[in-house]
Amino acid sequence: MTNAQPRPPLLTDLTSSQVADAVRGRTVVWPIGAIEQHGPHLPLSVDLILAEGFATEIARELDAYTLPAQAVGARSLPQSGGGLYFPGTVYVAGDTLVRFLRETLTALAALPMARLVVVNGHYENEPFLFEALDQVREQGLFDGTEVFAFSWWSLARDTWTDAEIPAFPGWHAEHAGVTETSLMLHLRPDLVTDERPDHDNPPRAGVYLHPVDVEQTTHRGVLSSTSGSSAHLGEKLLRHVVDEATALVRDGSGLLFAQSSPDRRPGRRPDPRTADRSEGTTQ
Repeated sequence: MTNAQPRPPLLTDLTSSQVADAVRGRTVVWPIGAIEQHGPHLPLSVDLILAEGFATEIARELDAYTLPAQAVGARSLPQSGGGLYFPGTVYVAGDTLVRFLRETLTALAALPMARLVVVNGHYENEPFLFEALDQVREQGLFDGTEVFAFSWWSLARDTWTDAEIPAFPGWHAEHAGVTETSLMLHLRPDLVTDERPDHDNPPRAGVYLHPVDVEQTTHRGVLSSTSGSSAHLGEKLLRHVVDEATALVRDGSGLLFAQSSPDRRPGRRPDPRTADRSEGTTQ
């Protein structure tokens, strides 16, 4: 990545006596990734690097603090790039991940931040992340705090993929495919090999297979095509998702009080404790 702008400040660079005043009324961005095989052309750190890359740019746009990325995620599934049939994946079980995330979020909730943005980069993390967030919410620990959590690909619009990737197989099959390869070519080209493996039969979404023939469902851990990957495409995708994420946070899309706020300046959000909740709908 050639962006020469300074990185957003790290929360962990603050001292204990500084942190409360520093984050009061501010945004904190936390990337969550995984260590997982990504075919013969990409490193094990793809999900981690991409989560960090998106989080860094989102934090820069929102003048936010960032947290160090969570590196270990949920196990890969057999139909998601071959799962544990290929070496290198480091994981914890789903119930362990929920507990870890819940306790981490509980600790973060003690900070007087205005909002928390969680950026996920690993497909299998998402349901466990959302479960942990809901458990913390039910305890009332996020009362008065806005929380936005999403997998980065969830914010990519269909109109964008239709225009930029005509043969797009769907996000469930984009493991080590054209989008992840392009993003890595933009962010960390030094870690991308010259191979561009293609798999002509991407798997269907929402199907668990056992036993699974990884020679048939993947091409050495690649679920779809890497042809057409480029740093330029990766840069465009990064910018598109960052723009969507910052608009989500700034405009309050889907929040109860989003439509009733008279102050719609970029980066300005109403206080959820005082806003009129009589208008708008839930998402």
